[in-house]
Amino acid sequence: MSGVLAHVFTEDVATTARKTEMQIVRFEIFVSAGFNALEVAAVSGVLAQANGILDANPFEWRYVSDTPGLLTGSQGMIVRAEPAVANHDFSQVMIVTGGRKRKGSDWIARVRAMKRAGRRVVLLSDAATSFIETTGPTSGKVTAHWRDVLTLSEAGYYPNLTFNIAENANGIITSAGNSSTLDLMIGLISDHLTGPQIAELSSHLLMSSIRKTSAEQPRNIGHNESLFDKRIAKAINLMEETISEPLPMVDLADQLGVSVRHLERQFNEVFSDTPARFYKRLRVKRAKAMLEETMMSIVDISVATGFGSTQTLAKSMKDEFGLTPKRIRDRRTVKLVDF
Repeated sequence: MSGVLAHVFTEDVATTARKTEMQIVRFEIFVSAGFNALEVAAVSGVLAQANGILDANPFEWRYVSDTPGLLTGSQGMIVRAEPAVANHDFSQVMIVTGGRKRKGSDWIARVRAMKRAGRRVVLLSDAATSFIETTGPTSGKVTAHWRDVLTLSEAGYYPNLTFNIAENANGIITSAGNSSTLDLMIGLISDHLTGPQIAELSSHLLMSSIRKTSAEQPRNIGHNESLFDKRIAKAINLMEETISEPLPMVDLADQLGVSVRHLERQFNEVFSDTPARFYKRLRVKRAKAMLEETMMSIVDISVATGFGSTQTLAKSMKDEFGLTPKRIRDRRTVKLVDF
């Protein structure tokens, strides 16, 4: 297995080692209230399955937090977290999970301390986004969930952003997180497993393939071609690529090589909707994400999502969500981190 994570650990573990001779690798999973339960389960699940395949316990993990005790994440998942004491009791690998309530101030200090100590740090989804917002442009490549890569690109100057599953910049790994956390975790421990053991691990996890960290994320719904007819996927991709300058239906159909009537039949069969209304909803949802997750003005967001004026955007958002852009922005809970 190759990629930025294929050689995370410097120590080699002989594949024929006895259980008592196997090196213990300690992970700490940093969580805060509202943590991403999918990511936490993916991290601990991969480590537990790997221990089972090896019939040993070389991988250990614990939950840490600046607010220790019982913490509740998404979907009601609860974990008991130990205190994350600055400059104390470092594990080999620190993984900061995402969560839409996340702020960087509660874990940034420990990330930097871990880096100074030469330990590996992995930031998943929203944590990666907070880190990028906090530190600004870096000399190395960085990534986050595609949703945030899009809004970061619109909101500021981040020349080294990519859509890859993970990137390694100066010892800090930023990642898309979510379901790609499974691929990421297998990459992290791959040096401690043989090829057949990696295959067995992916089989236990019902993964048909293991993506390299250099693989691109499936951006937006149109990139999940396996879910739709290829012609529908191509149409959605074209819509998503032209959100700032939406195409008339005649031009859209022309670029797809079909008639408008044929395109309408396809969308009606799959979505019970017209392509024009589907297109408009994509733009309105993008505008909502930008209102909630960036500091861009409503005027700039109107332009970036292809609405001719703030009044047109306001009417479309009111129709879709029952709220005006100002109301949506006023109630947002995600704030940019001040460093």
